[in-house]
Amino acid sequence: MLGLRNFGHFLAGSLRIVLRGGPVYWTWLGCLVLLIALGAGAYARQLDRGLITTAMRDQVSWGFYIGNFTFLVGVAAAAVLLVIPAYVYNWKPIKEVVILGELLAISAITMCGLFVAVDIGRPERFWHLIPGPGSLNVPSSLLGWDVLALNGYLVLNLVIVTYLLFTLYRNRRPDKRIFTPLVLISIPAAVGIHTVTAFLYNGLAARPFWNASILAPRFLASAFCSGPAVLLILMQILRRTTRFEIQDSAIWKVAELMAYAMFLNLFLLGAEVFKEYYSDTEHLVHMRYMYTGVGAHDPIVPYMWASLACSALAFLLFLLPRTRRHPLYLNLGCLLIWVGVYLEKGMGLVIPGMTPDTLGEIYEYFPTWNEIALSAGIFAVGALVFTLLVKIATRIMLGEFRLRPAGGASGAALPTAVPGVS
Repeated sequence: MLGLRNFGHFLAGSLRIVLRGGPVYWTWLGCLVLLIALGAGAYARQLDRGLITTAMRDQVSWGFYIGNFTFLVGVAAAAVLLVIPAYVYNWKPIKEVVILGELLAISAITMCGLFVAVDIGRPERFWHLIPGPGSLNVPSSLLGWDVLALNGYLVLNLVIVTYLLFTLYRNRRPDKRIFTPLVLISIPAAVGIHTVTAFLYNGLAARPFWNASILAPRFLASAFCSGPAVLLILMQILRRTTRFEIQDSAIWKVAELMAYAMFLNLFLLGAEVFKEYYSDTEHLVHMRYMYTGVGAHDPIVPYMWASLACSALAFLLFLLPRTRRHPLYLNLGCLLIWVGVYLEKGMGLVIPGMTPDTLGEIYEYFPTWNEIALSAGIFAVGALVFTLLVKIATRIMLGEFRLRPAGGASGAALPTAVPGVS
């Protein structure tokens, strides 16, 4: 009973933390709420009129929503880039910020679920995915495996974050017999969510553009670029606005690991391009639609070259120690890699895979304003979740929000992040 009461105090105190803040904090939340309202209105129109409000048709039945879903699965897997050096190689500076990766994973998976939900043309039939009333058709259905992997990863990260923060709140050190195995399990779980998502594409035999055995490694390589780009910017913001101490060595190490991941991502992309152009089969049409266009059909060509340019320039910025340790070039590289991977994983994966369609027809898909507004609302939900979680976690890890002992004095602050589990 005492533990439940303390947990109740923990939740109530967390609520008080997110309801307090300065003008910048409330302005930021206000902008997010405005975008969420815009997205809710767009979803109401979609529910009323159906998926005809989107640009998706029979020829291109996956579009902006599934592209964003695929990209965000990679963002969710980015925590691995912090967990491996922290808990496999026991590098302490990274341990201080591992929880930020877990919080980003929770936010990203939340957005993934929302993008899948809005992509369902008949949302009232969602219950078919619920074990018991419905059926996931596991093990035959890859979609069923994807549902299990993503929800399992979400639950795992929620358990890790809740256990760590509640333990610190009670002025205790996390039990490494519990905490360390959970964090280590998150490594194969993170790899698994993006691998299963890649297999969803691989399993569609009628879409030859996706029938590549290196699709899963490409997904993982790009994931280890885009997600850490968010974390690097967040680390710098926390360092400037709070007492949270993040060492330069931690930031530089993440940037270095991103450089390796970017090289692998560009190498695998080059291998795929070589295979298609050198073999010069009828399946080359999908790659041509990406980079040169097919006849007069070339709406996504500028975006694909922009994606390649952003990724290559970001790789060069992160490859050189002098530039990746310079704040301006570091943040520019983060922005470039985010844009490059976003275009590659969204527009550059989904649309060419369905264009031309299985009958050879070319339908030029481009998202409608309703799709863009709805997607902006979902991204705002993820940003809101991430903002609130980081605000609570930061206060606890700095020792500013702790359970008061029986004598009434505030609890002494423990070291930040993950003390006592090294």
